[in-house]
Amino acid sequence: MNRFIKISKISLILVYLVILAGSLVRMTGSGMGCPDWPKCFGLLIPPTNEKQVEWNKNQQYSKGIILRYNGELIVAKDDFVSKNEFNYTNWYPYTKHDYSEFNATKTWIEFLNRLIGAIAGLSTLLMLVFSLKFWKKNKIYSLVSLLIVLGMGFQAWLGKLVVDSNLAPYKITVHMLMALVIVALIIYLIFISNNNIKILKNTSLKYLIFLSLFVTLVQVFTGTQVREFVDIQYELSLNKELWLKNPNFNFYFHRTFSLLVFAINLTILYLTFKWKYPLNTILWISFIIFLEILLGIIMYYGDFPIFSQPLHLFLATILFGFQFYWSLFFTRKFKNDL
Repeated sequence: MNRFIKISKISLILVYLVILAGSLVRMTGSGMGCPDWPKCFGLLIPPTNEKQVEWNKNQQYSKGIILRYNGELIVAKDDFVSKNEFNYTNWYPYTKHDYSEFNATKTWIEFLNRLIGAIAGLSTLLMLVFSLKFWKKNKIYSLVSLLIVLGMGFQAWLGKLVVDSNLAPYKITVHMLMALVIVALIIYLIFISNNNIKILKNTSLKYLIFLSLFVTLVQVFTGTQVREFVDIQYELSLNKELWLKNPNFNFYFHRTFSLLVFAINLTILYLTFKWKYPLNTILWISFIIFLEILLGIIMYYGDFPIFSQPLHLFLATILFGFQFYWSLFFTRKFKNDL
């Protein structure tokens, strides 16, 4: 069981790293750093300079290699060596989207995001393998591990759709919410694997904690909508001061709803202290909420300082993880009855 718990914790850390890397991708606008998926410009190791994605004479090209030519992307039909002049019959246009920019930094940021995702996927697959040891004793470990692996596969497929759609905002939102589902499933496995956990019984506190988890999910969802709005403003103007000059309803809702998140968790903190329950988790939750509100203020009045957006999103996912873990203490612990 100890090995299973360790690999589960490693998988959780890796999934969080994927979320952090994904937020950095979005902050830097690197989502289209690789125009194709799962390769990058048709390569396993992405290009490091623009010359590698431009046509050259007397050059060996492999089938599937993607280049930029006359402002568009083209794909090699077969393996061949180029002549002194460009011959279009060796190529066909890349039609999934018309984005053809190249920036080595953005390309490698996106590639590293995918690489961490692949490592996280392998880690969850290893979880599934270890869980099979407990199949006869308790099937829940294997079943949940299988769901996690399928979820990672679904995430990879969503990643492909996001690239193919040239970063359609709603697909990015679904991508984010699916990551939270995977986080929750891994945390659940870690929780039920710990034999020393004592289930707490307090109906009032239980419902408050579930309410806090719900409002956090609402905040995460509306936060993604605000981010989509900011992305649109970014496309219209590079002047950060104009991005929230005329904010939409989602912005006001997200900002006001944060006060409800704060009030509910402050109440939980007070009741936890009053009834002498362990304080560690709720103190972390309260601290993260404080940081989230502070970052929100900094982004609004400071015109989105660098790294403020990915950190804001990353802290939100950590907050969700802590709250979900805390909520499990007030539920029946599934063990030998499954």
